[in-house]
Amino acid sequence: MTNLETELKNALKTGKVILGSKESISVLKHGKAKMVIVATNAEPSTRKDVEYYAKLSNIPIYVFEGTSVDLGAILGKPFPIQVIAVVDPGESKVIELVEN
Repeated sequence: MTNLETELKNALKTGKVILGSKESISVLKHGKAKMVIVATNAEPSTRKDVEYYAKLSNIPIYVFEGTSVDLGAILGKPFPIQVIAVVDPGESKVIELVEN
């Protein structure tokens, strides 16, 4: 398990993480996310929307080096996840890890 996987799980347990593209884009529109993570195979229109709204609010974007199925599996979900928004990292260091 990589550091990113560990920190994502920790953020999910101890912080506030929004799963899914529609919900994440909604949070981005309101500037409430601290960062957003996008799977490499996210639909182009979804990725474009995420990039647009993240840029408007100066929210960092991290492109996850795996598919949406991989991202869902890391988070313990039985379904693919294209986008997640970290609203509160909790006790995790996911934001610092991704920025480095």
